[in-house]
Amino acid sequence: MDSTRAEGLVNVVDVEATCWAGSPPPGTVSEIIEVGLTVVDLAAGQRLARHRILVRPARSTVSGFCTELTGLTQPEVDQGVTFAEACRLLAADHHAGARPWISWGDYDRHQFTRQCQATRTTYPFNHLHTNAKAAFTEAYGLRKRPGMAQALEIAGLPLEGRHHRGEDDAWNIAALVLHLSARDHWPTPVEHLA
Repeated sequence: MDSTRAEGLVNVVDVEATCWAGSPPPGTVSEIIEVGLTVVDLAAGQRLARHRILVRPARSTVSGFCTELTGLTQPEVDQGVTFAEACRLLAADHHAGARPWISWGDYDRHQFTRQCQATRTTYPFNHLHTNAKAAFTEAYGLRKRPGMAQALEIAGLPLEGRHHRGEDDAWNIAALVLHLSARDHWPTPVEHLA
């Protein structure tokens, strides 16, 4: 993709991480196990591409609760790349350092920040981030910030794929972003320091 074409593009990112029904087992931490990414052309109003990076956890395992929620299994994520490699791929193949990026809430941004600091991995994204959940809440004048599935219902959009699957959630969040953009309710990205 040439740089002039890439200028109007944004990355919509959704991560899934190891999780448990209660507290993490002693000595473990929540780690990213899947990165879903949808490339959006805001000017054209289109979702251009969807990507999935499976990430092999180093300090935790996929619990039964996590599998039930996400559908991801330990043998599946064992086939993934390391977190450092996932960050390298985001920067090199998905222009994460050049494009503004979007997530549903701030969890994904904070999880990347924490995990990059803990593993001494270079943060892959630039600092122009938009919290789509906050933008949606403001655009609809809601008191509480809805989950992604609830926001799709409010907007009259279908839930495509499996909820709590990074690739599918990024695709659905991208639909909400385009919905807000078409209504002239898409904000300018906010700069955050990692």
